[in-house]
Amino acid sequence: MSPRLDETRTPDAPSTPISPHPIDSAFDSVAVDPAVVEVPGPAEALDDAYGTDLPEIPPYDEVDPLDARALSKTLFARLNALEEGTHEYAYVRSTLVELNLALVKFAASRFRSRSEPMEDIVQVGTIGLIKAIDRFELSRGVEFPTFAMPTIVGEIKRFFRDTSWSVRVPRRLQELRLELAKAGDELAQQLDRAPTVAELAVKLGITRDEVVEGMAASNAYTASSLDAQPDEDDSEGALADRLGYEDHGLEGIEYIESLKPLIAALPARDRKILSLRFVAGLTQSEIGEELNISQMHVSRLLSRTLGKLRKGLTVEE
Repeated sequence: MSPRLDETRTPDAPSTPISPHPIDSAFDSVAVDPAVVEVPGPAEALDDAYGTDLPEIPPYDEVDPLDARALSKTLFARLNALEEGTHEYAYVRSTLVELNLALVKFAASRFRSRSEPMEDIVQVGTIGLIKAIDRFELSRGVEFPTFAMPTIVGEIKRFFRDTSWSVRVPRRLQELRLELAKAGDELAQQLDRAPTVAELAVKLGITRDEVVEGMAASNAYTASSLDAQPDEDDSEGALADRLGYEDHGLEGIEYIESLKPLIAALPARDRKILSLRFVAGLTQSEIGEELNISQMHVSRLLSRTLGKLRKGLTVEE
């Protein structure tokens, strides 16, 4: 611990109540004009407010982790001796929040790759820090950072779980998505390739249908606008311009391919009648003149040929 924190000061300032530290604005509606009252440092403020000796507290951003841990123990001991709901209790509590904000920033850095602003993540993590301070018991002999970190990280994860999904899905699927991602990474390292649905199912002890359901739910985590503009180095247009459309001409491909061998097996005259009727677009009378037969004969030959082709398709199906 630094020398400043080891020494115990004897207060030499008058015990006049002064304005609390600015962090008090988060807990108390007390406003002080800095032009009227000169606010001393944290240690002086605590001494004046409670009439007790405390080690000197330097600016919060200059306190190293070891000093912050030792100071936190002192402040937690003071917090246990105060009555909850009083101004003194709120002041010590807010000082603990300021002193341990480094824990929040460290936890928030683990989520820097997320799309949410870092400021929002830090704010949510601070809520977790406050909850940890309220629940911490110094008598248990556990270091505060060890106790607080799971609460801070849990609060941030809950924030992402409840607010970051583009489409709301059940919590079961949200948790399944995380399990699939973790299992997928582990299997990819072991197999040196992307795992299959069956391998993921065996790894997690679930069915293949549940794996597919979890993968489908993952698509709801992020969503993009169809009108979103591409990156500067992307020569293609908006997403809506790149989406495919339904080609109705594809519907008859299967029948055409099935008809080819059936038509090839027909007599030459029947194939010619089909060609003149459906390719050249001639009427039955024009086909009769072309082949020197009557229109009625053409109609009978055409009906017989179409019936044969229809029967051949039905048998194949």
